[in-house]
Formats: sequence, C-alpha cells, structure tokens
Amino acid sequence: MPDFIPINQWYSHMREPLIIAGPCSAESEAQVLQTAHAIAQSERVSAFRAGVWKPRTRPGGFEGAGVEALRWLQRAKRETGLRICTEVALPEHVRMAVEHGVDMVWIGARTAANPFSIDMLAAELAKADIPVLVKNPVTPDLNLWIGAIERLARANVRKLAAVHRGFYPYAQSQLRNIPKWEIPIDLRSRMPQLPIIGDPSHIAGRANLVTEVAQHALNLSFDGLMVEVHPCPTEALSDARQQLSLGDFATMLNNLRFPAASSTDSHYINLIEQARSSIDSIDTQILELLSNRMRLIEQIGRCKRSNNVTVVQQQRWERIRESRTELGKKLGLREEYIVRLLELVHKESIKRQAEIIRNENDEA
Repeated sequence: MPDFIPINQWYSHMREPLIIAGPCSAESEAQVLQTAHAIAQSERVSAFRAGVWKPRTRPGGFEGAGVEALRWLQRAKRETGLRICTEVALPEHVRMAVEHGVDMVWIGARTAANPFSIDMLAAELAKADIPVLVKNPVTPDLNLWIGAIERLARANVRKLAAVHRGFYPYAQSQLRNIPKWEIPIDLRSRMPQLPIIGDPSHIAGRANLVTEVAQHALNLSFDGLMVEVHPCPTEALSDARQQLSLGDFATMLNNLRFPAASSTDSHYINLIEQARSSIDSIDTQILELLSNRMRLIEQIGRCKRSNNVTVVQQQRWERIRESRTELGKKLGLREEYIVRLLELVHKESIKRQAEIIRNENDEA
C-alpha cells in the first residue's frame, strides 16, 4: 500500500477540507485576478484553480492561453496568497508549471485513462515534489483509476489525491456525469490513506446543481472540493453552464455543512455504539441465514442432478424477484437495492448448483 502524505502536510496552513476554486479556463489576466481576489475572501479556500492548457473533444474551441496564463496565475498567487493549481497532460506542461511557481497540478480524466501518459508524467512529477490530483477516468473503471495513482506512487510521488468528477453518462441524465458514488467509496476502502476530493462542477454540469452535489460529497467524508467559479459564467469560453458566479460561490460556502468525521459527544458515542452493536448482531444472523439458504440450494442441486433437470428455472426466478421486490418495498427498502441483492444471491445459487452437478458428473 503506497504511503500517501496527508493534505495538511502538503503545505503549511493548508486547510481541511481542501477547497480549490477558480475558473474552468484562465481567459485573461483581469478575469484571473478578479476571481482570485474574490474567492480569497473566504478563509475556507486554500487554492486557486484555472486551466491553462485545455484538452477539447474537437478542434476549434478555446484551448487555453498557455504559458502567458501561467504568469497571470503567478500574479494571483502574489497578490492573494492562494496556492495555484492547473492541469497538466504532458511532461513539458509540468516543467513550465513548476518554473512559474504552480503549487499543485491535476491530471484530467482523458490523461488518467492512458498508462503511457501517466508514466511520462510520473517521471517529471517525481522531480517536482508538488501535490498531484488525479481525476477519475471518463469510464467507470476503478482499476484504471487506481492504476494511474499507483504509477505515480511508484515514481515516488507521495503527495497524491484522487478527484471524483463522475463518469460519462451513456443514457440521458440531469447531471453532466454520473456520480456512481460507490466507486470512490470502493477506492477509499482499497486505499484508505488516499485523500479524495469531489468535483461537483463536472458531476453537476449545471450551476444550480453544484451545491447539492458538493454537500453529498462532504457527507461521504470527502477530503475537499474543486469548484469552478467565474466572474461572468455566461461569457465563459469553456464549460459556461457549470461555473458558479462569484456571489453564488460565496453563498454556497456559507450554506454548506462541513460534517466532522466523528464526535466526542458522549450521547452521540453511546447511541452509535448501541446501534452498531445491533447491526453486528443482525449481520451475524444474515450470514447464518445465507449459509442455511445455501445448504438448501445444494440439496436442490443434487435433486436436479438425480432427476436430470436444468439448473436455471427462469419462471421460478421471475416469481422470486417479483415477490421479494414487492415485500422489500413494503418494508421500506429501495427497489434498486433489493433487485441487486437478489441478483447477487441468485447468481451465487446458480454457480453452486452448477458446481454440484459438475462434480457429481466427474465422480460418475
């Protein structure tokens, strides 16, 4: 397991949760400075973000102001004291960013999906000794995301964080990118020391949904937020719909709740311990019941083998799914949760019966 450095040790006075804010793209010196000075008014903001090199799906759009924009970010840093952050996709981007005093960089979704690109960036970033934020790949592939992080860690990049920006939706959705919150939760279980930052702007895709998504990320114990903010979002040269105005960003910070990871309140501790003790008991009972169910499945499998009956009984499965789903809904459970649970149990039951029939055939 890589040894990640906590956010509060990246720099002195680095606040947690880490709030990074700024425009999607650095469009002009005036725009950069106006935004930086405005967001610096909040004590919660630690870093100013702006894209300098913008990867676009098709040519012809605004692709960033390049090195000139790095000088604008430098000035914003001098005047506000905020750390500055930008996206890098090539080793020369890293070198130029470091030369201009960039304090941290992020690797975008497209780049994170390419192991060759990550290897080239890792070699350069290892020399830079600055924090690196890795956005999730466009597709919901946890191993690909972890692979990018591991490649950087193997190059001795230890100031690392993951950025959850959602995944490309293959069906119509009110959000720009599907959150699939279970994936960053799974990432945390596999890399518990790795900080995870939410990108509500790219998940939401619309300014009026950003606060809701941001709050959900904080409720899931994310270690920070990266939010896109623009002085005049309607005039933005990229991602205009998802950027908050300066006023809306200030309102969001005032309205967000920043829950603690735990509490020292004795009443809270007692209630939590009692509830967890009950959950432990219920979990034990669930596992015992599943074990009993599997023994019955094995009995059915042997009976099917003796009578030359197929493993899968589609009509029976459809009746189970329908009746158990209705019962679960009456008990207050979500339909999606019930169906997923039933399908998992059903697949394991089929697998076990097939093994019994195969083993008995081998013995015969």
